[in-house]
Amino acid sequence: MNQKLILFDVDGTLITHDKKLPLSNKRAVQALIEKGHVVAIATGRASSLIYDLAEELNIDTYVSFNGQCAVVKKNEVIYKKPLPLDSLRKLSEAAASKGHPIIYMGQEHLRSSVENHKHIIECYSPEFSSPPADPLYFEKCEIYQSQLFMREEEEHFYRDSFEEFKFIRWHPLAVDIVSKGGSKVDGIASLVKHLGISKEDVFAFGDGINDIEMFQFAGKSVAMGNAPDVVKKAATYVTKDILDDGIYHGLKHFGLLK
Repeated sequence: MNQKLILFDVDGTLITHDKKLPLSNKRAVQALIEKGHVVAIATGRASSLIYDLAEELNIDTYVSFNGQCAVVKKNEVIYKKPLPLDSLRKLSEAAASKGHPIIYMGQEHLRSSVENHKHIIECYSPEFSSPPADPLYFEKCEIYQSQLFMREEEEHFYRDSFEEFKFIRWHPLAVDIVSKGGSKVDGIASLVKHLGISKEDVFAFGDGINDIEMFQFAGKSVAMGNAPDVVKKAATYVTKDILDDGIYHGLKHFGLLK
């Protein structure tokens, strides 16, 4: 058998927007693993926010923080690209002066610059609670990704002032921050090299703007039926909605499942 690498985004792809895991997705992942394929999660989430899902699906390979960390065998880190400390320090000072909270994402923990800010609560509810406050957490460990909470019309200041960062908006009130040029492809390319799998044997499933670069890298890409049109246009194939067994139908289309 020609082993494939099948990558799945989390929100809107593996789990619904109300944070439920469809049974068909669980069965599809198990069938792929039983066939000997490598199944991996590729997400903008922090590593610590996918542990439970990965365990439930028996997945031990993942790319987290929008590609800034790649892990195999649950705890073997094969790629990491933390945010530059000096730049993160300056960003934190600027955000504090404007009253914009930041969440700092380390490998094991998330910490907020302030306690229970209303924008963090709005973006994280109902699945997660606001992380504990530690405004100097970024000084204590490597931070792979941050989240900055401000409105879209305020974003231009940060883009103009911090060219060393890439800002990826995922909510009207929030952006992910990774190093300039960073994307899910960073970690995925390292994973492909580590596994010795050809790019032609890489299949990527997703539904978000941050999945487009992953689609361009993969040999075959599948946009969920619930994805925006711009994401669908970037994909090799558009499958059904997540609520209509979209992952299963996408895998069936490419002959990975019957």
